[in-house]
Amino acid sequence: MSARSDKNRIIIFDTTLRDGEQSPGASMNLDEKLRIAEVLEGMGVDVIEAGFPIASDGDFEAVNEIAKVVKDSTVCGLARATKIDIDRAAQALKPAKRGRIHTFIATSELHMKHKLQLEPDEVFAKVIESVTHARSFTDDVEWSAEDASRTEHDFLCRCVEAAIDAGAGTVNIPDTVGYTIPEEFTAIIRMLFDRVPNIDKAVVSVHCHNDLGLAVANSLTAVEAGARQVECTINGLGERAGNAAMEEVVMALRTRHDVMPYTAAIKTENIIKASRLVSAVTGFAVQPNKAIVGANAFAHEAGIHQDGMLKHAGTYEIMTPESVGLKASKLVLGKHSGRHAFTEKLKELGYELGDNAVQDAFKRFKDLADRKKEVFDEDLVALVDDEVVRTNDRIRMVSLEVLCGTKHQPPKAELELEIDGEVKGCKATGDGPVDASFNAIKELFPHEARLQLYQVHAVTHGTDAQAKVTVRLEEDGRTVIGTGADTDTMVASVKAYVNALNKLLLKRQKTAPEALSA
Repeated sequence: MSARSDKNRIIIFDTTLRDGEQSPGASMNLDEKLRIAEVLEGMGVDVIEAGFPIASDGDFEAVNEIAKVVKDSTVCGLARATKIDIDRAAQALKPAKRGRIHTFIATSELHMKHKLQLEPDEVFAKVIESVTHARSFTDDVEWSAEDASRTEHDFLCRCVEAAIDAGAGTVNIPDTVGYTIPEEFTAIIRMLFDRVPNIDKAVVSVHCHNDLGLAVANSLTAVEAGARQVECTINGLGERAGNAAMEEVVMALRTRHDVMPYTAAIKTENIIKASRLVSAVTGFAVQPNKAIVGANAFAHEAGIHQDGMLKHAGTYEIMTPESVGLKASKLVLGKHSGRHAFTEKLKELGYELGDNAVQDAFKRFKDLADRKKEVFDEDLVALVDDEVVRTNDRIRMVSLEVLCGTKHQPPKAELELEIDGEVKGCKATGDGPVDASFNAIKELFPHEARLQLYQVHAVTHGTDAQAKVTVRLEEDGRTVIGTGADTDTMVASVKAYVNALNKLLLKRQKTAPEALSA
């Protein structure tokens, strides 16, 4: 049964690759976007918003390549209410089996006056013109009223009605700045159903931001008020405080089906796999207490909780780990573990690697196990992600030796890098061991990138824990995130910096015209 024919079917519109990528430092290269799109399609996402084609050649190529390979999901491209944007989106989406043009314009008085510098009648005319032009390319057009939650109601109704008359099959009502609260947002959606005469001819969508921590709550109340498409992202990624988290929306619908009798096509068992991939690609760690996908989401430490769990899991878990792609396995890995147990554990954690990749990962696992008493799930995630994000690197770390402490001033780093197949080495000093190591990288591979962020956190507990380092570099307005993990913090630091440099080399020139979000 189609989403349009089933009144309780919720369309999941994922914008991780568009709005999510607009998070500062979260830019992804083409290969990374294709991998994420493949996972989104595999988990049953209805619509994948693949990018903003007019923003850059890189965005255009990403939308175009995703349109070529995705068959089961609708591929969507964003466009402002201008012909040049819409033409570019249509061109990028040409190969798509199912393509959607998503065009938008701001409708709030604040945005019209200060950002667009247009009168309401001019904006209204652009609504009709943009939807009509988009409709000439495809039957599937979505129109969004940017900053809808702060738009005057009469004008919002007028624009929604006009967009539907012009051919929009989906009308999106975004809470662009995360300003509204559930009761207020519910009233807006109900008002549209009451006052827009042709509202039954379109799917009402919502796109909620999380500035007040209410994105998921607002999305769910909008569904109860009649919205049938929810726009969201993996891990809640997105501009500022992010978007409604897809995993939270979907699992809320599944877990509380008793009070919200709605269904989505998402294969929830793939949630953890998608979450970890997006985290690895962007370098944005998922907070431990994050709902559904956080490391502590299914962890129980308090004695009374453990006692209850041993008697009946339902005492403290409202959903099963298996329902989101985890397994309640007690398998402990260490240096005596074999390849079979290691491979099975990777599968449990959501990784499907080829034979060569498994062999490489197993060797690194054995090296790690020799240094640690016990290897935890988080160690394996860091170990595999550390390698996965380094495919096709031009620069690789070969060796590092650092001298520091009270007897070695200034700290010294001796580093070897493999650059385009050639091994080069040097010695450098710095204000500290990290500074010395990074100075050595700059000497071996000169560049003008500026270090914006250096962050270290322990992957697990204990003095033998792996350090996971995140580095953010900026060069000519382009920002990239690099990550590295190792039991040696200095090695992890160099890995992270080199990872960021490799991303910088791959990153295409990006001169986005007003990075506007719906």
